[in-house]
Amino acid sequence: MSTRNQQRLGASSLILLAIAFIAAVIVSNQLFKGVRIDLTENNLYTLSDGTRRIAESIDEPVNLYFYFSDQATEGLPTLRDYAGRVRELLEEIVAASDGKIRLAVIDPLPFSEEEDQAAQFGLQGAQLAVTPDPVYLGLAGTNSVGDEETIPFFQPDKETSLEYDLAKLVSTLANTERNVIGLVAGVSMTGEFNPQQQRMEQPWVIYQQASQLFEIRDLTTTFTVVPDDVSLLWIVQPKDLPAETQYAIDQFVMSGGKALIFVDPMAAVDAAATEGMPQGMPPMGQGSDIPTLFEGWGINFTADEVVADAQLALPLNSGMGGRPVRHYGYLGITRDGMSQDDITTMELTTVNAAMAGALSVADDSELTLEPLLMSSPASTKMPASRFSFLPDPATLQDGFVAGGEPHVIAARISGTIPSAFPDGRPTAAETAPEAEKDEHLDQSGEAANLIIVTDVDLLSDPLWVQVQSFFGQQIANAFASNGAFVINALENLVGSSDLIAVRSRASFARPFTRVDELRVDAEARFRATEQRLQQDLAETERRLGELQSTREDSGSLLMTDEQQAEIDRFVDQRASIRTELRAVQRGLDKDIEDLGSRLRIINIGLVPLLLTVGSLIAVWRRGRRRQA
Repeated sequence: MSTRNQQRLGASSLILLAIAFIAAVIVSNQLFKGVRIDLTENNLYTLSDGTRRIAESIDEPVNLYFYFSDQATEGLPTLRDYAGRVRELLEEIVAASDGKIRLAVIDPLPFSEEEDQAAQFGLQGAQLAVTPDPVYLGLAGTNSVGDEETIPFFQPDKETSLEYDLAKLVSTLANTERNVIGLVAGVSMTGEFNPQQQRMEQPWVIYQQASQLFEIRDLTTTFTVVPDDVSLLWIVQPKDLPAETQYAIDQFVMSGGKALIFVDPMAAVDAAATEGMPQGMPPMGQGSDIPTLFEGWGINFTADEVVADAQLALPLNSGMGGRPVRHYGYLGITRDGMSQDDITTMELTTVNAAMAGALSVADDSELTLEPLLMSSPASTKMPASRFSFLPDPATLQDGFVAGGEPHVIAARISGTIPSAFPDGRPTAAETAPEAEKDEHLDQSGEAANLIIVTDVDLLSDPLWVQVQSFFGQQIANAFASNGAFVINALENLVGSSDLIAVRSRASFARPFTRVDELRVDAEARFRATEQRLQQDLAETERRLGELQSTREDSGSLLMTDEQQAEIDRFVDQRASIRTELRAVQRGLDKDIEDLGSRLRIINIGLVPLLLTVGSLIAVWRRGRRRQA
């Protein structure tokens, strides 16, 4: 074969190979569209079992309309990638529904009918600097009875909760009848007029989220009977409930009703407790308790003690102009303090609490207590009075001694519960209408199911969510799992668990537990050194007072040589101790920096080196086998 023919054959082979490669890419893209290998620890990019169950359980058709400005985002690769992620997840949900969910992908061009339809659904077009046309990236859904649900705009920074948002929308459209939850709140969660700021307060985010899934009915705090259609009582900050109201709650539980109860030794969110306080003083809360019910049911809780924890303490601004100080009453409860066997907490990351109490059951009680949230062993109970008028949280560290045992902050209570009113209806309730006078129940007819949380602030926005305005919409960005925990508890108590399985995957943030341990250890050393300085100062002042009292010329302003020497000694000692204090603080930073350096060396140097050595060994062994 001539050289020219060989060249032609080689060129033809390359062309055919290129065509075959392009064809293979096109075919593989179509055949394996949306297929991914999920190597994340928690399978974050795999459709969860909860979402599959929601999609498979749909009885009536659900229509989804995914609006994405494809043409307007040609110069926005990051946003296009995220839109592709949303579309792939929607297609997986559609595939799991066996045809019950119908998906339409729409590009709403400017001044088109599609854009008008998006506006009618309430979707918002974002005006970005890189394109003159509004950019749509939202979802609308309808069901067979005309209900509508929307996600106005998919924010890329909320990708961790994407599957939950989609599953919640589908679940809401698929289930037209919502469970009724009776709210019994001694603090305003629904929003009201603030006379101090002369404006309406927004409802708490947790109330807004719960309202999207359930029908929340405010029963006030003076009802005498629980309506028959109420599936669950949500009791928050119960203060001085009337006897007839407590009796109605008791009989609701005796008849098999479920309850989610939030009490608190000191609820900082209780606005009534902060009125008239000095400017700049941290808000002080009121306690709440229902002792008649708790004692009658065999549950121990005292509103006089707060759980303080050195390990889980959160840093707060001290208000003194210095560095943030770890407040032993504000706790960031991590997975180590959560039940991994209960569906309400098994996949959560961090739940923040503020000045929570401790929960237990009486020794002679037959109830079963399953802890859901617990403090660390480096905790103890302190009098609630120590947390009142506390401008400097660092003072909580004085005399702190860890008990070595965790304290239960939230728990599930189950079993047969005796009535807290063994003698029947209280006198004040005997005047209720005849329709409200049902037969008295001495104990629960079936195993009770209660969840009790000893902290009300856990529900408030500042502890777990940041609310921002995004193109006229209020967007809630959660930085803790408080909301997921509460919604999980509500859904579990009313019998729904599918959305819980999805929501528990909403975050993959991990706390730096080793760094927290280093910080706690350094704080303990820092505080001990500081206390020694104060003791030396007091001892020197006492010594100077004794020297002054023994002087015969007490009216003279001049110091004796002994007094001057004592002062000089203290000045030198104070300088030495202050140097030691700075060294302790620098040691904390150095320990953390050294830990980071070691991790960088392992991740950047050691792991690639091990992989390289392993690869070379594999190549060498393969060569040896070939030679053999």
